[in-house]
Order: sequence, then structure tokens, then C-alpha cells
Amino acid sequence: MSTLSVQDHHGVHHDEHGHEHHHDTFLTKYIFSQDHKMIAKQFLITGIIMAVFAMLLSILFRIQLAYPDKAFPLMETILGRFAPEGRMDPNFYLSLVTIHGTIMVFFVLTAGLSGTFSNLLIPLQLGARDMASPFMNMLSYWLFFIASLVMIGSFFIEKGPAGPGWTIYPPLSALPKAMPGSDMGMTMWLISMVLFVASQLMGGINYVSTVLNMRTKGMDLWKMPLTIWAFFLTAILGVLAFPVLVAGVVLLIFDRSVGTSFYLSDIVLGGVPQPFEGGSPILFQHLFWFLGHPEVYIVIMPALGISSEIIATNSRKPIFGYHAMVYSLVGITVLSFIVWGHHMFVTGMNPFLGGVFMITTLIIAVPSAVKTFNYLATLWRGNIRFTPAMMFAIGLVSFFISGGLTGIYLGNAALDINLHDTYFVVAHFHLVMGSAAIFGMLAGVYHWFPKMFGRLMDEKLGYLHFWITFIGAYLVFFPMHFMGLDGVPRRYYAFTEFESFERWLSVNTFITWAAIMAAVAQVAFLFNFFYSIFFGKKTTQNPWNSNTLEWTTPIERIHGNWPGEIPTVYRWPYDYSKPGHDEDFIPQTVPYSETMSSNLPHDFENNPVGMEEYNKWTNTQRSNEEVK
Repeated sequence: MSTLSVQDHHGVHHDEHGHEHHHDTFLTKYIFSQDHKMIAKQFLITGIIMAVFAMLLSILFRIQLAYPDKAFPLMETILGRFAPEGRMDPNFYLSLVTIHGTIMVFFVLTAGLSGTFSNLLIPLQLGARDMASPFMNMLSYWLFFIASLVMIGSFFIEKGPAGPGWTIYPPLSALPKAMPGSDMGMTMWLISMVLFVASQLMGGINYVSTVLNMRTKGMDLWKMPLTIWAFFLTAILGVLAFPVLVAGVVLLIFDRSVGTSFYLSDIVLGGVPQPFEGGSPILFQHLFWFLGHPEVYIVIMPALGISSEIIATNSRKPIFGYHAMVYSLVGITVLSFIVWGHHMFVTGMNPFLGGVFMITTLIIAVPSAVKTFNYLATLWRGNIRFTPAMMFAIGLVSFFISGGLTGIYLGNAALDINLHDTYFVVAHFHLVMGSAAIFGMLAGVYHWFPKMFGRLMDEKLGYLHFWITFIGAYLVFFPMHFMGLDGVPRRYYAFTEFESFERWLSVNTFITWAAIMAAVAQVAFLFNFFYSIFFGKKTTQNPWNSNTLEWTTPIERIHGNWPGEIPTVYRWPYDYSKPGHDEDFIPQTVPYSETMSSNLPHDFENNPVGMEEYNKWTNTQRSNEEVK
């Protein structure tokens, strides 16, 4: 493949050198910054705040599920009119579930994860001064920030935030009078999501443009780290899938405000027939899940890319099956667009069409299994360093396996019809998508914290954070599989009114306390994170002895990344523990001519000049041995 390089390196250098002497104000340096590294920090800190908010919401509705008939005076103090006499209002319970899901899926695991690490690593690992469009990059963050404010602001309106579930199925989302959460709160949800999608499209176009056009000299596609492949393909997914959600949302706004019937038909509201006819709520499901299933991979692929880098670095081994990993990411990207129907097996879908979606769903498990196998093969007999980042990366692999196995059950139409809308589904996606992606995000924070802030996080607090969170996640979600197998439905406000479900009340209580335990563990992370920004141990330039380009930049922040000429890349990023070399890592910037004793014939594929030099050196060494 051809190598694309930055146009006019020297011109760019002089421009950036000029910027270094320009005095930045507080606003231009920290608020309206166009430096990709600062924007990455903005995405990260905003994502952390949104995650804490969503976590608190989950604790509130878990308390309701654990103690459905008990009044908590403190609940009324916190929630006011939404918890009269200390008992949570059922409509507000649905709103908590809705906003928790929305924030975690979109604002934390999509924007918080991709926004942080795509911004931080794409220019640094590719050898670029900044993103293709720094201004559009800045605008992407601020649209995300405004979307976050609108979403949280919906808690402060009279009837409360949106309540139809994070999937906002009609008719609850299309009829403002259907329930309190269908009114103004639903409108704010729609406004927030349109702003969010605009932010993601700006970011995605920027990421794709940067990867294709701004790689440094020598950085061809097969020398890119797997992190960049993951971010690149994730951006393509987002650019293609998010506009479909906007189309569905626009039609939903028409149904809510203009009187159209895209999704509504034969509606009776309060005993009064409504003048809607000809629409279908199934149309909305098709539009939503055409985004919704690629969204699963928009969430998990960046986490997988991050884990690939961290596992290789801390195993001190080359990543196993680099090309297979890339092809599996490409396969997931393509197949993710033709599996959305497995969310709709219970809609009365034609059995033949259901069979098609079932087959494609089972096929997409193959590239996921390839990635899992490659992670395990990389770990096998590696000289593993159990840093906090490595622990979270291994935790991701654990969740990806345990949660992915239950996906095979749900991908089978005959089984899914029985398990759909039960706690089995909740357990599945919270393990394979929620927990795995969060662990990937946390692994990335621990690993690249020195690059972002010039300091190291405390390892002991990192280990404490990992073990309590890891154990807590399994204690929360593993029992839900058995609840789902017993038919316990999701999104119910209380199960005490159903005699057959009362036996699960003690399990709900156990899950709630496990969730509280896991939530408390995040206090250790939050303290570690913010304390280390200011008082953590100062880092060296390359604290993990990594090969990728970001560790060649100076510790202090420079808008432009490298003070001089951008380094040239000569090799792939996974030359760890290569026989014949003095150290167990060889950075990408080291030419093969400097590592003759550790070079191998396959290092010179498509490089006949290098192969000729290697053969000459080999012959010389052989002659010297014969003389001796």
C-alpha cells in the first residue's frame, strides 16, 4: 500500500514554531482550544462527569428494585416531587432507566471513549501535527458539551426527563400525552441527540480525513497500530450509521409536532380514538436499530483497539496475528450493518427474514472470536507486567468472552423470542458492551495518563479500583442471566405484585448492594485521577517502553506535538522481545539498518533494497564466523 505523508513538513514546522511563541490566553488554551490533546482531555473529563451522573441514576433505580415497598424520606429530599412521601414515582423510575441508558451508551461509551482516545492518539500515533480540521474538532466537543447540558437539563422541567426507554420506541415517544416522560422531556432528549449526532459526524469526518491524509513518512496502513485501525473503522461506522438515526428522529418530531403518522396508527388515548392511521412503529425500530447495532461496535471497537496496544506492550510480545486482527475489525465493520434485525425477532418478522438475520448474527461472532483468540495467544507465555492498565485490558477480554457467549443464545431466533425483554438481555449487553467497553476506557486512561498529564496515577489505588470493580460487575450482572431464564421482564418498577417473581426480590437486593459496592470503588478512581493530575509522580518520556510514536514527543504539551521535524517510521509497532536485540522493544522510528542483529527476512517484504543490505550483512557475519 502506498504511503501518504504530511505535505510540506518544514512549512508545518515553522507555522507551529511560531505558535509556540504566541501567548495563549486561558480561553484559547483550556476552553476553546484547537489542540487535539486538550480536546481529548475535555472529552474525557466531560465523559467522566456524565458517567458519574448515570451511575447515580442506576443506584437510585436499583434501590427501588431492591426495596419496592419501602419509603425513604431521603429519597424525597433528593428527588422532590418525583418521590412523594419517600416512594419513587413509577413514571420517574422509567425516566431514570431511560436517561441512564442514553448517557452510558452515547455520552460515555461513544463520545467519552472515542472522543478522548481518537483525539489523543490519531495524530500522535500517525505522526501528524494535529487533526485535519482543528476548528471542526473543537466544534465537535462543544456540540457534545451542549448536548450533555440539554440531556441533564431535562431533569429540571415540570414533568421530568424522557421516559420511553433509551430506544425511544413509539407510540410512547411519539405521543406527548402518553405519559409524563413523553412530554417536554422527550423533546429535550430529541434535541440533545441531534446535537450529539452532529458532534459525532464532525468528529468522525475529522478522524477519517486525518488517518487517510496526514500520516508521517513511512507510516503506511500496515504500520499503523491496531488502535488507529479501530478508531478509523469506528469513525466510518459512525459517519454511515448516525444519519439514519437523525432521519428517524426527524420523522418522530413530525409525528409529535405536525400531526403526521409515520409511526402511529389506530391509537386510543384516554378512551378517545386519535386521528392517526397508516403508520407503523416497526418502521422506527428498523431505523433505530440500523444505527443501534453498529452503535454496539462503535462502542466496543475502540476499546478493543486500546486493549490490543496495552496487551502487546505489557506482554512484551508482538501482537499475535496482526493482519488477522485488522481483517476481523474490517469484517465486524461490514457485517454490523446487516444484523440489526436480531433486535426485532418478536415484531412478527417473516421467519425467512429472521433466519437471514440469525445467520448474519452468528457469522459476526467469528471475527469477534478471532480477536479473543489473538488476545489469549498474545498473553500466552508473555513476560506480563500487571500494570493497572493491563489488568483492565485483561478484564475486558474476560467480559468480552463471558458476555459474547450469551450473545450466541440471543442471536438464535427461537431462543430470543423467549428471552427477549427479560433480564437475560440486560445481563448480556451490560457484560459484552457496557462492562467491556468501560474496562477498555479505564485501561486507556491508566495507560495514556502520563501522555495526557505528564504524571503517573497511583498503582495501588489502581489495583484496588480494578478488583472491586471487576468483582462487582460480575456480582451485578451474572445473576441477571438466571432471572432472565425464569422470564423476569426488564424495566418493571416492582416485582412484588407478581407472586412468581417475588422469589427474585432477595437477588435484586443482592445485586443492588453489589452495584453500590462497585460504585464506591469509583471514588478511588476519581480521587486517583484528579489528585494525580496535580500531585502524581512525574513521568519519563516513555514510561512503558512502548514502540509507538506518541512516546517520542516531549513530556510538556506542545501544540504541534514535535518541536522539530516529525519522525519517520520504518517498522510496524509491535517489535517487542525480538531475538538479537539488546532491549525488549524497538521503537517504530529506529531504522532496520541499526538493528541488523535482530532483523528477519520478512522484515523486508516489498523492500528489495533493504533485503539486499540484509543479505550482505548476513553473508559478512557468516564469513566472519568461518574465519574464526
